Amino acid sequence: MDLSPYLAKLRQGLATSARGSGTQVQEAAELLAQSLEPALRLTLMELASDVAAEVTVQLDGDVVELRLRGGNPEVVVQQRLRPAEIPPPPAPPAPPVPEDEGGTARISLRLPENLKGQVDQAAAREGVSVNTWLVRAAQQSLAGPGAQPADNIRTGRRMSGWVR
Repeated sequence: MDLSPYLAKLRQGLATSARGSGTQVQEAAELLAQSLEPALRLTLMELASDVAAEVTVQLDGDVVELRLRGGNPEVVVQQRLRPAEIPPPPAPPAPPVPEDEGGTARISLRLPENLKGQVDQAAAREGVSVNTWLVRAAQQSLAGPGAQPADNIRTGRRMSGWVR
């Protein structure tokens, strides 16, 4: 946005007002116009910035900004995604279900709060449920020291497990 045409109109208006007076008044008007130009330029930019801020408030998510480029203000409109346009996050993958021939048993487990928090974080890091994480941890612990992780557990004639 070039402010020069607006400043020229103000200068012309001041010169027109001084035309009916003597040469000293006309010269004073010209000097006044020259000395006021930086202040007028700044005032016009502040006006444009305030207008941009008010327009932004009226818009639904878009932002109107006034940027200074090469000494001249530039109006920039940034479009924001509206809630209906934001895609939903992808669903996490379903945790693998351990298979075994004997069915499942349900237990009640009491953990200290800090350990429960650590278990929750570890399960979230691996993208599995707390139950699945605890089953894996128990399987690995029972396999003994130095044993490979219990990714594949043989139960009877079937094999169950998961792949990393």
